[in-house]
Amino acid sequence: MARLGFATALLLGGLASSRPGAALEPYAVVGDAIPKALGAHAGDVARGQAILRDRERGNCLICHQGADPVEPFQGAIGPSLAGIGARLDAGQIRLRLVDASRLNPETVMPPYYRSEGLQDVAPAYRGKPALSEQEIEDVVAYLASLKTF
Repeated sequence: MARLGFATALLLGGLASSRPGAALEPYAVVGDAIPKALGAHAGDVARGQAILRDRERGNCLICHQGADPVEPFQGAIGPSLAGIGARLDAGQIRLRLVDASRLNPETVMPPYYRSEGLQDVAPAYRGKPALSEQEIEDVVAYLASLKTF
């Protein structure tokens, strides 16, 4: 039951950033991408993989199949992440993590780097993005490295 409540909070914009109350870094959307890293942070593949698999941070596998078939309890709502680095460039991945609703207003993908315009967010999480700039860049680095299906 606690996991279900956590997943709901995440889907509604839930997790606190590592910098509570900090202003979000500005970014520019160009076409279907955010070409420049958030705050000029370099991503780390290993940290990104850990965030993606972490059921209490990124929680990506609640909706997606990952690149590792032995990971238990993977979702089927979103597209497979296997080979995503061959399908999308880093900027395209970044925009989907930051706020996929900019591409598809009907998406169920939560915005991981937006804090405004969200509904039903617990008071402790209001005004905070789900992931920090560094965490976004780490996940981008990991997903961009997934070139094979």
